[in-house]
Amino acid sequence: MLKLPALLLAILCLPTTFNKLSAQDLPGDRINLAGDWNFQVDSLDKGITEAWFNKPLSGHIKLPGSMTTNNLGNNIDVHTPWTATLSDSSWYTQPRYAKYRVPSNLKIPFWLQPVKYYKGPAWYQKEINVPPSWHGSDLELFIERSHWETAVWIDSHFAGKANSLGTPDVFHLGNTISPGRHLLTVRVDNRVTDINVGPNSHSISDHTQGNWNGMTGQLLLTRKHAAYLDDVQVFPDIYKRQVALHAALKKSSLHGSKLRLTMELYDNEGRKRPLPATSIPVADTANDLSIALPIGEHMKLWDEFHPALYQLKLTLLENGQVLDKKELKFGMRKFASKGTQFTINDRLTFLRGTLDCAAYPLTGYPPVDVKSWRDVFKQCKSYGLNHIRFHSWCPPEAAFEAADQLGLYLQIECSSWANQGAVIGDGTPLDSFIYAESRRIVQAFGNHPSFCMMAYGNEPAGKNHVDYLRKFVMYWQHQDPRRLYTTGSGWPVIKESDYNSTPDPRIQRWGEGLKSIINSHEPSTDYDWEAIIRNNPQPTIGHEIGQWCVYPDFSEIAKYTGVLKAHNFEIFRDVLAEHGMGPLARDFLHASGKLQVLCYKADIEAALRTKGFAGFQLLGLNDFPGQGTALVGVVNTFWQDKGYITGNEYARFCGPMVPLLRLPKMIYRNDETIHGTVEMAQYGPGKLTGITPSWKIRNKDGQVLFSGNLETQDIPNGQIALGAFSQPLATITEPARLTVQVNVAGHENEWDIFVYPSRLPQVNNDVIVTSKMDQSILDQLQAGKKVLLSIKKGTLKPEFGGGIAIGFSSIFWNTAWTNQQPPVSLGILCDPSHPALKYFPTQNHSNWQWFDGMTHSNAIELDKLNPGLVPIVRVIDDWVTARPLGLVFECKVGKGRLLVSGIDLTGNLDNRPAAVQLKYSLLQYMSGNNFKPSTAVPAEKLTALCNW
Repeated sequence: MLKLPALLLAILCLPTTFNKLSAQDLPGDRINLAGDWNFQVDSLDKGITEAWFNKPLSGHIKLPGSMTTNNLGNNIDVHTPWTATLSDSSWYTQPRYAKYRVPSNLKIPFWLQPVKYYKGPAWYQKEINVPPSWHGSDLELFIERSHWETAVWIDSHFAGKANSLGTPDVFHLGNTISPGRHLLTVRVDNRVTDINVGPNSHSISDHTQGNWNGMTGQLLLTRKHAAYLDDVQVFPDIYKRQVALHAALKKSSLHGSKLRLTMELYDNEGRKRPLPATSIPVADTANDLSIALPIGEHMKLWDEFHPALYQLKLTLLENGQVLDKKELKFGMRKFASKGTQFTINDRLTFLRGTLDCAAYPLTGYPPVDVKSWRDVFKQCKSYGLNHIRFHSWCPPEAAFEAADQLGLYLQIECSSWANQGAVIGDGTPLDSFIYAESRRIVQAFGNHPSFCMMAYGNEPAGKNHVDYLRKFVMYWQHQDPRRLYTTGSGWPVIKESDYNSTPDPRIQRWGEGLKSIINSHEPSTDYDWEAIIRNNPQPTIGHEIGQWCVYPDFSEIAKYTGVLKAHNFEIFRDVLAEHGMGPLARDFLHASGKLQVLCYKADIEAALRTKGFAGFQLLGLNDFPGQGTALVGVVNTFWQDKGYITGNEYARFCGPMVPLLRLPKMIYRNDETIHGTVEMAQYGPGKLTGITPSWKIRNKDGQVLFSGNLETQDIPNGQIALGAFSQPLATITEPARLTVQVNVAGHENEWDIFVYPSRLPQVNNDVIVTSKMDQSILDQLQAGKKVLLSIKKGTLKPEFGGGIAIGFSSIFWNTAWTNQQPPVSLGILCDPSHPALKYFPTQNHSNWQWFDGMTHSNAIELDKLNPGLVPIVRVIDDWVTARPLGLVFECKVGKGRLLVSGIDLTGNLDNRPAAVQLKYSLLQYMSGNNFKPSTAVPAEKLTALCNW
């Protein structure tokens, strides 16, 4: 607990949860410093020794803002000293990027490109006029957000330094500044010097917001009266229906006086509740106030469904004169744990979260207004989320206000990713910075009800990091019980943490490649993470689940009208056009987007199926612009939809109440029976009573083929089993994509399954099926025969694409950052109406029926055979290489006609119903009149295609 004894006053009233410590509501007690400032770059770092604070600076800049928003700094070139780690440095050396290294056309592929760049000290200066009425008063300089270290002078007097990355800089200037004109000088230095938070920390890194230099948000010079309230903190207790209000009473010239503190309380509807005033004796030493504020019977609780906020106005008076005012908004809530799950006000909840990685391309730095944050958070909630993790950074006040209003649970981190060039626990200055930064964060934002969780930062390194973080967690557990604490996001898992974050419970873990669940296990919805979380007594959060990519949306380029430009997208667009596929960009986006959604749905539902699981943090709902360009969002960097899924559709499998269906497989023969177990992740506002869950199976036209109800029941909060059903599939006589839909209390979810005939009719046997292209097959082709060439996986030569590691899923994170971790593809693109696919029902994108094909296949580089080849089924390549890849294509060879399948259609067919059905469909096509390939491929290229 925070130890603030001293004056204990009991007053009937209500709780609180956030205060703007910088805000003074008294007229005439603040000077807004926004506007024109003098400015000068100090690239040689000589400003201090030459006392630049004593002379007018030569340049000009507008604040709040940054050098970049003022178009100041250096042009980008090959020598730009970025603040970030590069996993792929090929841009600097490879000939294919040479034209993008030319100054007139300089474009980088690994993150968004700032219009200017500068790293080092820069000086900001403004003349201020102190009013006569401020004579003898304590003055403060308030800088809402700077980047990074600030040093302040008033005239020639040095006022101090600050180095916070996540909270306002507040400089106490004393009471000796005389009325009249003075020169205020601020030196801002954005270099990483003695404190190395980690070059990839989103608080400083060029991967996301960029390492900007400047000052944003409110810039104020404020006057303090003879006494004022400071560090006002509120501790709600929902069980006692009261709140403890702690504050420090600061004073400069009051001795032996009595002050009065008046309070006004307002609820969400603006209704006022009068509170009695309180007398406060002033001691010769500092006063710490501790006030108990009982609430009463009509307490309104704060949570994601009903984010009830109260407003408390505090006024400090001496002899009727107002000395200070504070306005606090608060919410009564208890965010805690029960066993392995989280609770909010004693009700089980499940965290459905995403990361905010500080990517705000228009300004670089994050917004400081509530509306912008409300827009972001509304989008998150529309997709079913209730939780945001701020990866290695802390947002400004406005973000907390917006989250309070909308009901979101926030995890805040202390500005560090101590890895890849930084460590914690080994005695570097970063160790003490983390403690100082965390104390600043809690002091500035600790009253917000949305501030529910805190970690040091992301994925730590250092030989002593476990012991360091154990002490960090225990320190904050003792210091402030208003939230839960963990070590770091990702690791380490320790018993002392209130909860743990681990990357194990997800369907693709780092380094698994094609051995992951989604790329190596037959499709099903019957797995979960109970074995992973079983040994952890605390709640477990899935760390950065997802990371599923989609093709770039090149129409997005025009949206980058601010300081960060999407020149990476321009490079990717050029590469696609150079390979003759520019017109396919929208189709690639849509088809890969549908596969991306399928992968996210599988990841999220596995978490929701896990009994006792606490939640997940997606990476992510929106795109991550750096680390090689990680297009992992179903919304873009601006949090805007991309056009292939809506928030309502996403929330069906990612909302507070989600019906779930366990199916042992997604591919069936029609002599089988589907066995489904229905469950529900029920984390709504309360118990559901008298509910009759229902299920139905419909065809692609929406016609209901089968349906049924489960037993009527009550459904409490939690992961709840509802019942099971079975349905024979014998009446499905044609190959079909069917949709199984479950409805529970009006909440619907659905899953595609594929049903194929167990017996297929014989196909006209005039087609030769082979796995080798030898002379006898060439002779048959030269004689005008038809041949289906089925290439065995692994036999395709590297020069024709044999080294391209494709798999079922979308790309994980991106290939540049993961050193080409497979798969390097984004699913398939086809025309569902092509006659070759008539008996293999498909959409234009990957679905579960393509799992077999993508895991038994080779992607063939078509331009190595004939650039004019247009495949029947195309593999969407990584946007960095954008190679024209074919999975199934047709061509002429002499007088003959050849259909090439990169999928092995000959091996182990007894256990591969999808392969059997695809082979049947291709053979039917080849036996008919539509099989008339027009593009020729030389025989010698076909014989060189594989290691036969």
